[in-house]
Amino acid sequence: MSAQDNNTSTTPAAGAASNGASGNGPANTGNTGNTGNNGNNGNGKGNGQRKKGLALIAAAVIIAGIGYGGYQWLVSSRYEETDNAYVQANVVQITPLVGGTVRAVYADDTDYVKAGQKLVSLDPADARVALEQAQAQLAQTVREVRTLFANNSSLAAQVQVRQAEQQRAQSEMARLQADLARRQPLLATGAVSKEELDHTQAQLTAARAAYTAAQSAMLAAQEQLQSNQALTDGVDVEQHPNVQRAAARFRESFLAFQRADLVAPVDGWVARRSVQLGQRVAAGSPVMAVVGLQQVWVDANFKESQLAKLRIGQSVTLKADVYGKKTEYHGTVQGMGAGTGAAFALLPAQNATGNWIKVVQRVPVRIALDPKEVAEHPLRVGLSMDVQVDIRNQDGATLTQGQRQAPALQTTIFDAQERAADEKVNQIIAANLGKKAVKSGSTANAARGAKAAAATSAKSNGAHA
Repeated sequence: MSAQDNNTSTTPAAGAASNGASGNGPANTGNTGNTGNNGNNGNGKGNGQRKKGLALIAAAVIIAGIGYGGYQWLVSSRYEETDNAYVQANVVQITPLVGGTVRAVYADDTDYVKAGQKLVSLDPADARVALEQAQAQLAQTVREVRTLFANNSSLAAQVQVRQAEQQRAQSEMARLQADLARRQPLLATGAVSKEELDHTQAQLTAARAAYTAAQSAMLAAQEQLQSNQALTDGVDVEQHPNVQRAAARFRESFLAFQRADLVAPVDGWVARRSVQLGQRVAAGSPVMAVVGLQQVWVDANFKESQLAKLRIGQSVTLKADVYGKKTEYHGTVQGMGAGTGAAFALLPAQNATGNWIKVVQRVPVRIALDPKEVAEHPLRVGLSMDVQVDIRNQDGATLTQGQRQAPALQTTIFDAQERAADEKVNQIIAANLGKKAVKSGSTANAARGAKAAAATSAKSNGAHA
């Protein structure tokens, strides 16, 4: 009975357990199962989000690596870039060749001037006086040299006269010697008196003295002729040293008078005008500058680690900050500097000191620009540029090898002044030689004409650079 009771008492529990297991049991059993399922679902969502984030990061890293590799392959391996680049141009300093007081200023900052155009005028009074003195001295020298040449003929005639006198004295002396020789034997016979013989002897002595004097006079005349010929042999009046010396002084004064007007040696724009009216300027002191913006270039300062593949002749693309990135300039590498900027600094670095820090050095690389692009979009000195050099072409040299055959910069505005001085010298010499000379007015007017000719020549020929 007890065994059956125990079995009977355990049956409901077992049934409940079996009902719960089959899903038909009480609600508490079902709630416990739902709680477990919700926990599993939350952990799964968290793991999925973490995996998704890691996958995105990995993808970003891979994309960045691919992008960096592509940049290295497409850009870094083919181009060298720098933004440490600036526009440069020829800044021509205008300095007077002679000192003087400023009388007029014909150009100011930002003005455009042509080669040969007058910029500053100095007071020419002192130069005019010196020019007139030099002209008078040249004319006097020419006449003095003409006298030297004319003396050759007169001195030669004197030599001939002295020779004739010597021959006459010699003939007289010979006659008296013969007369004395005839009279001496007759003295013993009494045909000739002692007094007559003594008289003949005295005449012979006087004839000998006259002959000696005539001979000395002839030698003196010959020496004088030779001395005068030494001053004139081998040259004519125009090429005589005295005339050439006086002509050189005249040219100096002529050029000094012309240089009282300062002219522009090249085409360009005026900058840094410092001269004022009435100012006393010395020779060599700068009064203004003329900047030739038609021919500009760019100095790009590349790091020393970027120079390995740079070559002369490589193509370059440039962008100026003043016009933005839409405007591009094209050029070529023209050359590389012979040293770093620090090596040529006013105060170079002292790297032998105890405390030393390595600083990456930069070397200037000159880049020539396309003149047409510069004309369309003018640049100014000192503007910033972004430079990109295509280094795929490695055929060029790293340093310039050939020698320059023509001048790098040249102007012809001073040639007319020298020609005018030579023409005026020839006119003065011809006028004082008695030849027919071309009338050209006063020397000062001729100098002014030379200045006008220089300006005309500069307009027709231009300045060569």
